[in-house]
Amino acid sequence: MTAINPIDMEVFNNRLLSITDEVMNTLIRSSFSTNIKERKDASVAIFDRSGRLICQALYIPMLLSGVMGGVETLLKTRRMEEFREGDVFICNDVYLAGGSHSNDISIITPVFIDGRIEFFIGNIGHHSDVGGVIPGSTDHILTSVFAEGIRIPHMRIVREGVLDCDLLYMIAQNTRDPIERILDLKVQIAANNQGARSLRKLSEEHGLARIQNSMADLLTYTERRMRQRLGELPDGEYRSEVFTDDEGVPGSPTRICLTVRIQGDNVTMDFAGTDKQARGSINVGHYPLLAAVFCGINMMVDPAIPSNFGMFQPVRIEAPAGTIVNPEFPAAVGNREYTAQRVVRAITLAFAQAVPRDRAVAPSADINTGMAFYGKRRSGEPFVYVEAVAGGVGATLYKDGMHGTQVGITNTSNTPAEPLEIEFPLIVREYGLATNTAGPGRTQGGAAIIRDIGSL
Repeated sequence: MTAINPIDMEVFNNRLLSITDEVMNTLIRSSFSTNIKERKDASVAIFDRSGRLICQALYIPMLLSGVMGGVETLLKTRRMEEFREGDVFICNDVYLAGGSHSNDISIITPVFIDGRIEFFIGNIGHHSDVGGVIPGSTDHILTSVFAEGIRIPHMRIVREGVLDCDLLYMIAQNTRDPIERILDLKVQIAANNQGARSLRKLSEEHGLARIQNSMADLLTYTERRMRQRLGELPDGEYRSEVFTDDEGVPGSPTRICLTVRIQGDNVTMDFAGTDKQARGSINVGHYPLLAAVFCGINMMVDPAIPSNFGMFQPVRIEAPAGTIVNPEFPAAVGNREYTAQRVVRAITLAFAQAVPRDRAVAPSADINTGMAFYGKRRSGEPFVYVEAVAGGVGATLYKDGMHGTQVGITNTSNTPAEPLEIEFPLIVREYGLATNTAGPGRTQGGAAIIRDIGSL
């Protein structure tokens, strides 16, 4: 129970968050794909030299999984002595590099200060296509990770400040829109470099030791606060079960079982009883499951708790191997967000039995509808356009849910009609709220969305 310097902790937490926002804004303003510049399907995080998450940009909870998994597995597979100043790593593979799914490509930059690694900064962007059988690279019906596009283990994309153009070209040419891949990956690398410069400048201005002390205080404070909130809930076991529509491929629904065990200021999330891994691509890898669990806990226990390593300490996750929430290689995982949303639903239903009634929230629209278009632009260049369509937020005891808002582990924006029609040979015929979809009750959930897009 060491003393915490609350002023320094708050100041430097906000300074570090401002750096993640700075990198995120660079990604959004500089990227070429609508996926990142319009939908903001990206995220940024800062880690200490041990790989502990310090802070992340407040965008997409699911994408935390890919960059956090990328940093943690990088440190497990490489020795610190192997890193050189100016190195930058690229990865996306779920099984080899702790990835989210193949479309989410992480760029990880070790940040050297006075010749020693003191931070890692990582960003991740959803790329509309990374090859594979299906345009867009993800489809429920795919049955192997090998069908979902190029698999990238940890590789140096920049070696001591020099871009590996051969590697970049090889990755890009394994996709259906190579120019867009090259441009966006270069932007991801440059954005990390900007963040690294800001971290070095912050250390020069205020002293590295002071910043590190504040980071340690932040992790301690977050853990204490999470334990306090858990300790306020009654001890016991709270169970829920939810179902997918099928296995991705035609078949029976797949069951997700969850038992939440609260014991004092600790909680165990036990998925025993969950059905075996799906034949289709709706399986959830290790790090996407972590992201879904902590998104759900954060939402139900205390949404204001900072998202960092300290939040994870009171939580234990038990997921049997070979199940849909812990698949074995080479199970397909491209549509992992579909099942991850159901995991959040299971957490919502279980914690609703433990939290005060006025803090409970009804499950939200968690079907995560996606669409993908593939063709040629008027110039003859290929394009792949993807879109995740929002639904409604669940109601609380005293408040209606919001209409047409992405929920749970997703948090992307839409692609507005104007840039969509400018960049692609597509037309938005209808875009609005669907009537009679909120559900009856004293308070109602949010309405669903109708989005009708045609090809020219």
